[in-house]
Amino acid sequence: MDSRFPFYPYGGIAIFKNFLGIEFSISHATNKGAAWGLFANFQQLLLYFRIVLIAGLIAYIIGFNKKVNNTLPLSIIAAGAVGNVIDYFFYGHVVDMFHFILWGYDFPVFNIADSCIFIGICWLIVNSWIEEKKTRSISNETTYKN
Repeated sequence: MDSRFPFYPYGGIAIFKNFLGIEFSISHATNKGAAWGLFANFQQLLLYFRIVLIAGLIAYIIGFNKKVNNTLPLSIIAAGAVGNVIDYFFYGHVVDMFHFILWGYDFPVFNIADSCIFIGICWLIVNSWIEEKKTRSISNETTYKN
């Protein structure tokens, strides 16, 4: 965590303090690894791995994705991943800035690209639940008709 921002005890600019037990600040944090700084000693390998994953995801979206409902969430995930790779090329690391403290739990600092990845994954999970529910209702209808 960078302490160049003296405006807030956590080294950032306070957006709100103790709003229903939640605190939020804009901070400057560098992340040289993957999630929560994992594999920070393998930056080059992580970069290649991210690029291969992005290329594979884009190839899947364009050539193999049969579920139209999954196109947008997969694209949001790819955009978030590309954003983190762009950060790496510009700064040599990923810049994180959103810092939440949720009811006393100091949540890891994250950025917009991380949010895109998270939202896309949640969207895919919801899509799969909806699809499973539809499949079950169709199979139940055919069972009752016979």
